[in-house]
Amino acid sequence: MIIVLFIMTHSEKIPSPKELEKEIGEFLAKKFGGEVKIVSPSRSPKALSAEDGAEDGSARKKRKINFDLKPEELIDHLDQYIVKQDSAKAILATKVCTHFNRIKHAQAMPGDGADMVGRIKNNVLMIGPTGVGKTYMIRLIAQKLGVPFVKGDATKFSETGYVGGDVEDLVRDLVREADGDVALAENGIIYIDEIDKIASSQNFVGADVSRTGVQRALLKPMEETEIELKPPHDPISMMQEIEKFRRTGQREQRTVSTRNILFIMSGAFGDLADIIKKRMTHQPIGFGAQIQTGKDAAEILSHVRSEDLTRFGFEAEFIGRLPVVSVFESLTESDLLEILKNPNNPVMQSKKLDFAAYGIGIKFAETVLEKLAADAYAEGTGARGLVSAIERALLAFEKRLPSTPIRKFPVTDKVLSAPEAALRGMIEAETEADIETDYQRLHDVEKTAVKAYVTQRKLKLSVKYGISLTPPHIDAVAEYYCRHITTVETVVQKVKQFSDEIKKMELYFFQNHDINIVLEEDAVHFFIQQYMDEITDFEEIYRRFCADFEYGLKLVRERIGRNRFFITRDALVDPETYIGNLLTDTETLSMNPPNV
Repeated sequence: MIIVLFIMTHSEKIPSPKELEKEIGEFLAKKFGGEVKIVSPSRSPKALSAEDGAEDGSARKKRKINFDLKPEELIDHLDQYIVKQDSAKAILATKVCTHFNRIKHAQAMPGDGADMVGRIKNNVLMIGPTGVGKTYMIRLIAQKLGVPFVKGDATKFSETGYVGGDVEDLVRDLVREADGDVALAENGIIYIDEIDKIASSQNFVGADVSRTGVQRALLKPMEETEIELKPPHDPISMMQEIEKFRRTGQREQRTVSTRNILFIMSGAFGDLADIIKKRMTHQPIGFGAQIQTGKDAAEILSHVRSEDLTRFGFEAEFIGRLPVVSVFESLTESDLLEILKNPNNPVMQSKKLDFAAYGIGIKFAETVLEKLAADAYAEGTGARGLVSAIERALLAFEKRLPSTPIRKFPVTDKVLSAPEAALRGMIEAETEADIETDYQRLHDVEKTAVKAYVTQRKLKLSVKYGISLTPPHIDAVAEYYCRHITTVETVVQKVKQFSDEIKKMELYFFQNHDINIVLEEDAVHFFIQQYMDEITDFEEIYRRFCADFEYGLKLVRERIGRNRFFITRDALVDPETYIGNLLTDTETLSMNPPNV
């Protein structure tokens, strides 16, 4: 142990720990050569310590869970982002909302059900092919509820104590996702994908650690158990505990209860349909009818039972902890096209962001979307094929265009059919006028589509955000959406927020100048349009308004004592004419008073 004593004057700078380490290291190197070195204590960035939580817990912003969400509200939210899957949306939205509302009820009425034995948790098993939106749906649900969410891959976990990922690490990851807030993490969602990969093989002999071992390791967390935040087999955690015990003489254990953590599993279950078909072919259904041949896999999977999953390779105890089963449908070519045309879809948003990173705007022709959907469907990987199809079609343009002055990229049929010629023509400025024309045309088409989308959902959006979506409002929403990379709901929220701020101008102006103004609807729309066009913000709008109207309205008030003025769009466009007309009307009224 080295003790270093520094005697310094007030003018000298106190060295930092790194500087001290460097100086001491140089001294030891000169004294002992390379035989003695300093080893600095390090911490794993993922190591979660109890003292860190105590220091930062008060400063962190606490997230609030939306326990009041109703199933139909959640279904409406999912409908904006996910195509098809009506049955899966209904099942997941209902059971997830029920799960969290039961938590809320238990907190409000702690006595209800306290003596109930065998509490059942609504853990969910999702069955469906790849690329149909299983993970995306769970992320949307977790985001809407405001709960922490972690995703794990079943193939990467092993039974506790064996080499490999520990299934209990999922719970610890949930705490990290909740920024160390254990109470919030205890109401989170753990999603495990590729769960079908841990089904035991029928011909396997001996202990199958990576399959049945994982199933057994998941049993307690899926039901109710206490998980230590610092795993006993983690050497870093053990060293931290030893150091803390040496300093304080106390050993503090922090645990996380999985009582309210919702577990959701998913997998493709490729051979499960054959197992179900075999059972249903030999067993009567309803009044003795047998399953008809030619039914698609989704319809066959909808008849899944626990016995089918047991034959597939799962233990009965494991399946018993997944009481809710949701089957996803395969996506058709028209479904993939609908995904691309959905203004909230992440596939197109991501590609727009790729080009926006270089300051390039991109618009797609509808015929191009149809071709991309057809190419993606041919791959047979669902919505994931859309990403591959778009990357293949646009990679050459994404590589070359950032190095050119081009800042508008209309993706037309020629881009897909003759990419080299299209790229060469754009770079050599042979089609500069055509590019501008095509881009504006595609912009107008996109705006029309967004306006139709908002109009179709006008009632729900108006009720949800408390705003009357008039045609000018809808036009502003569509225009803002087409100029930015965002979702329709986000834009509606912006319009609502700014509309409320604009109406507050009436109160601010009265408080500051003792003049009562009333902003007409067309004036509010005028301000909103300015905001959507990013000409200015609310503070700047209010400052300009005061500069244009304060002295003129005060003058009119002094002339006739009038203190209430209706401000129209025309008045905002030409305030001098508006004030002049008020003064002219005032003079006319004073010269020709009405007969009494």
